[in-house]
Amino acid sequence: MTEFTSDGTAFDLSGPDNAPVVVLIHGLGLNRDCWQWTTPALSDRFRVLAYDLFGHGESPPPPETPSLSVFSQQLSDLLDHLNIAKASIAGFSLGGMIARKFAQDSPERASELIILHSPHQRTADAQEAILKRVEMARESGPSSTVEAALERWFSQDFRSANPDLMDLVRSWVTANPITVYHTIYRVLADGIDEITAPVPPISCPTLVITGDEDFGNGPEMTHAIAAEIAGAETLILPGLRHMALAEDPAAINQPIRSFLDKNIKGSAP
Repeated sequence: MTEFTSDGTAFDLSGPDNAPVVVLIHGLGLNRDCWQWTTPALSDRFRVLAYDLFGHGESPPPPETPSLSVFSQQLSDLLDHLNIAKASIAGFSLGGMIARKFAQDSPERASELIILHSPHQRTADAQEAILKRVEMARESGPSSTVEAALERWFSQDFRSANPDLMDLVRSWVTANPITVYHTIYRVLADGIDEITAPVPPISCPTLVITGDEDFGNGPEMTHAIAAEIAGAETLILPGLRHMALAEDPAAINQPIRSFLDKNIKGSAP
């Protein structure tokens, strides 16, 4: 059952009450429902916390101009609301940027990081392309960018074979309010400088994953992220694009579960 914090953040909790907590942070334009393929693989052992970022799903718009700091504070406030001292933090795409920012802001609260399909510094051409999409979203809303996004997010064969899933993801993206969506899209475009070469560096156990066909958040970015975090592990998934978590859940879930089982030995949050 959906619950809400005092600031309106919508969240779901599943799994054993006293188990170690794993927080799942979705990407731009999505909502906590995008973890429906991941949660079942974790909730037998872990307390899984999935929530809607400000401006997405059932959560309210950001309380101020969106930034990674605003989203990091949202997560901190959510953990405070639930009396969770520390947790493993998994973030997808923009969520992976927020996870890194949170680990910088509150290193004592991030016990592990899992960064999925998330950006590092872009080339000039790639940065120009994403800024053009931000402008399209500002002018015409999320519907103007969603079809191209689906092509980047899923392989062609999977899109053709799964029209209902494409409709579901499309509905998530197009539900975002036109007045807010582009302001958060800009965080995805411009926020990377805040989390590049952090000082002090992130030091918790970290797993960084992408697909070899994730053209916007590819292997070179995954390796660059990992290079800035001592001991970080990387995994490149063959034949998968941005939303591997939905296209091939096992390819994501198995390494996540193995990483958590290896690093989390206790049983209390």
